[in-house]
Amino acid sequence: MSGENKKTDLSIAWEKDIREKGFRITKPRKAVIDVLALSQHALDASQVFDLARKDCPSLGLVSVYRTLEMLESLDLIQRVHQPDGCHAYLAGFTGHQHLLICTGCGKTLFFAGEDMDNLFDRVTQESGYQINDHWLQLFGLCKKCKEKTGKRING
Repeated sequence: MSGENKKTDLSIAWEKDIREKGFRITKPRKAVIDVLALSQHALDASQVFDLARKDCPSLGLVSVYRTLEMLESLDLIQRVHQPDGCHAYLAGFTGHQHLLICTGCGKTLFFAGEDMDNLFDRVTQESGYQINDHWLQLFGLCKKCKEKTGKRING
């Protein structure tokens, strides 16, 4: 099965989950769902709006924000905090994972990071805080963007 088919399956699974939780799938919601389920990049609300309007020209920005809020409340998407302070969104993940986000192209990857006990123990000792949970996002350049940057600097 190709990657694109899996992402189409994700859209279908989300729609089923949304219906089971008592929400309707309207054309505007479907357009937003499809954009987020197909994206490998964190998208902000305006990017979701621009991409989803291709399938639903009558889509309003308020509908995008409401759909993002609904999808996030159902744990289908995850909010990504960007270095500039803005939020973007991407398909949620299962289990405890962390994010790598390319500052060049916006591509995101998930990675597991269970071996953080030493760090948390040190922070707890130094701060006196009891750590209950954490959220880790790492920002940098993906291999493609790093190669492009290297070519510009050297060439």
